[in-house]
Amino acid sequence: MRHPRIALAGMAAVAALALTACGGGSGDSSDDKIKIGIKFDQPGLGFKSGDTYTGFDVDVAKYVANELGFPEDKIEWVSTPSANRETALQNNQVDMIFATYSITDARKQSVAFAGPYFIAGQDLLVPVDSDITGPEDLNGKTLCSVTGSTSAQKVKDTYATSVNLQELPGYAECVTAMEGGTIDAVTTDDIILAGLAAQPAYQGKFKVVGAPFSEERYGVGLNKDSDRCAAINTAIGKMISSGEWEKALATNTEGTGYTPSDLNPPAQDPCA
Repeated sequence: MRHPRIALAGMAAVAALALTACGGGSGDSSDDKIKIGIKFDQPGLGFKSGDTYTGFDVDVAKYVANELGFPEDKIEWVSTPSANRETALQNNQVDMIFATYSITDARKQSVAFAGPYFIAGQDLLVPVDSDITGPEDLNGKTLCSVTGSTSAQKVKDTYATSVNLQELPGYAECVTAMEGGTIDAVTTDDIILAGLAAQPAYQGKFKVVGAPFSEERYGVGLNKDSDRCAAINTAIGKMISSGEWEKALATNTEGTGYTPSDLNPPAQDPCA
């Protein structure tokens, strides 16, 4: 006759093995996390304050990650400034990037994209008493953008060949320099500028010109070997159809007077 204690011990061992089998080996197990790159210095889009992350990019990233099987507590947020995005993806330092990352043919040479999830337009932020009404007024002026961005160079190439370009690490530094009088304008996408202008420290000091002169299609940056593009596009489409996309946009631009273009919400591109 088998001893009861031996039988119970055997049953416990089998149960432990079963639990181990259920919890291990899966890419979406409770022990796994997903690394998502965002900006840490863009109010309204990607902003880090202590241990809190806020913004439209953050909200879209949370929704997509959850649809992929990673709830918020399984997300590891990684700072990905404009100049570091391709490197972070190529070196697998992040799994996805939601960081006002415009889809371009040049970038597709080194990384892949899902989306787009938003379409912005390049614009200008200027002091409230400025007479600048568009990029053509920038000849002889000093224009600031961030290192790694193509925005300022686009103005120089297309609209104002004698504009002086200044690159700084972040948009907050650009606005601080403009407040000090060394910069005449800051350029990037309209939604980013609106988020900056709405900050308490800047309210009443700056204005968005409101004459966008480009189309910036924000995509989800991926390593070229990633197989997540289709699932991400499905998640974005679900966020839009559920109303959560519109809710997130309204929440993160509240009080700025910002109105997105009628190209929004966008349809997603087919995956390559």
